[in-house]
Amino acid sequence: MKKSVISILGCILICSCTAKVPSTHVWLTSEAGDKCAEASAIVFRKGQAADAVVVDVNDRRQTIDGFGNSITESAVFVLACLTPEERHAVLEEMYGEKGANFPASRTVVGSSDFTVKGHYSYDDKDGDETLEHFSMAVHQDGFSQTEYPQIKDEGFDMWQCIHEIAAIKASQADKEWRIVASPWTAPAWMKDNKQFFDKKNRYGGTLLPKYYEAFARYYVKYLEAYRSAGIEFWAITPENEPMGNDGSWESMHLSPEAEAALIGRYLGPEMAKAGFGDVKILGFDQNTFEAAPYTAAIFGDSLANNYTDGTALHWYGSTISCFPEVLDSLHAAHPDKRLIHTEGCVDNLGCDAWPGVSDYEGYKESGWFNNDSFWWNANATDWAYSTPWWPEWHPKYAVTHRYASYIIDGLNHWLTGYIDWNAVLDSIGGPTHVFNHCGAMLMVDYKNDILYFTPYYYVLKQFSRSMRPGDVVLKVNGERLKVNGESPVHLCATQNADGQIAVNILNTGEAVTFPLRVGDYYAEVAMPANCVETIIVKL
Repeated sequence: MKKSVISILGCILICSCTAKVPSTHVWLTSEAGDKCAEASAIVFRKGQAADAVVVDVNDRRQTIDGFGNSITESAVFVLACLTPEERHAVLEEMYGEKGANFPASRTVVGSSDFTVKGHYSYDDKDGDETLEHFSMAVHQDGFSQTEYPQIKDEGFDMWQCIHEIAAIKASQADKEWRIVASPWTAPAWMKDNKQFFDKKNRYGGTLLPKYYEAFARYYVKYLEAYRSAGIEFWAITPENEPMGNDGSWESMHLSPEAEAALIGRYLGPEMAKAGFGDVKILGFDQNTFEAAPYTAAIFGDSLANNYTDGTALHWYGSTISCFPEVLDSLHAAHPDKRLIHTEGCVDNLGCDAWPGVSDYEGYKESGWFNNDSFWWNANATDWAYSTPWWPEWHPKYAVTHRYASYIIDGLNHWLTGYIDWNAVLDSIGGPTHVFNHCGAMLMVDYKNDILYFTPYYYVLKQFSRSMRPGDVVLKVNGERLKVNGESPVHLCATQNADGQIAVNILNTGEAVTFPLRVGDYYAEVAMPANCVETIIVKL
């Protein structure tokens, strides 16, 4: 009897010791200099661990839409300042399978704050309700070397850029590319103030109801122009920032009820009639904490609800929070509608005051260009840093921390993806016709031939490579890990169709070690200071 028990126990011990260990793959981006670098594999063992952060493989949540950046005229201008070979290498790095392989992008319908000169639409003929004068030529005519001596490719423009990225995507196995289009304003003649924006009176103007139909057909003509050239859009938003921007640059005010009427009675039907019924409409397209009145109006309108797939969100309400309670509330109210982030950027680039945004002469560099340390530590400010508006939500911050924590926390609270603002800008965060200088993934000093991929690019590269469209977010118990009474570690997890799990972790403090359990396996995760780590686990 004793021999039999011993044999059984021996068998159990052998089975436990030889249990299959999940394979792992690790990427690391850190202040120490790692840039989406291969790191040592982490050993998982079958069993439990006390006080572990737990990835619940049975609690499957929303589906990922992907990560990416925005193709603005300013970004295209800077790309035109590179040689065609340099430019193609940059686009391959961002969109190719061997690089970040971004599956999502946003582009601008007409002009915005990040156009070189601004102030245009595709039909500026006053009163042209039939849109006889509609033309996309402004996005196809390139930039003159006579006017801009730094230009190296005069024929490169928005149209050519989108097609070059499309060609990169078409040549690879993973062809996923989801383009979102957003207008900053309708043609000025469709608005009550007849202007693209009015900074003096702090007003962007509003779309006149008598032109709702004309604006819907204007949008359809934009989609048709790209479709005729082989480019399909995944989604549109009716208007960027319908609450306005105090007339600081191109904008157009739409109340929640007005946007619902525009979508349900004009834009949705016109798109369906023209064969664009499969193009998603995303409502709102402004700051998360202000979204509820728009989602209530749009999804509460039976016509608008039928045409609207979800809500587009921006992050400008805070540099330290994704407003998780608001995201949870939006999801709870409309669980069948997606929540996707469509714009965020680093405003002000470390300047101390509001003039740094609005007054080019007040801009100062603050040592951030080609200096990774700036982006990893609390040096950055934004538009609200030194204003009386919500100072507790806008302290100085580390850019990489803001990006990684916003995305990780957002995914844990129902976000489906993140699209950054300008893909590329020059070395001072432009060009911008209203001097609204911002950060970008790639900053280019074309006078000295320096191409600087900022550290947060590599963070987004890790996220994009590890969390692909169609992957599912898993519940994490312990998504914010407390260390020494603080919460410097943020975690999220996703799973793809093959069962592979990606755990993305931000460590905002000193080196830390903690137990992580994924399904029936656990490991001790040792993270260096100030880093983002991606752990790929195959159970």
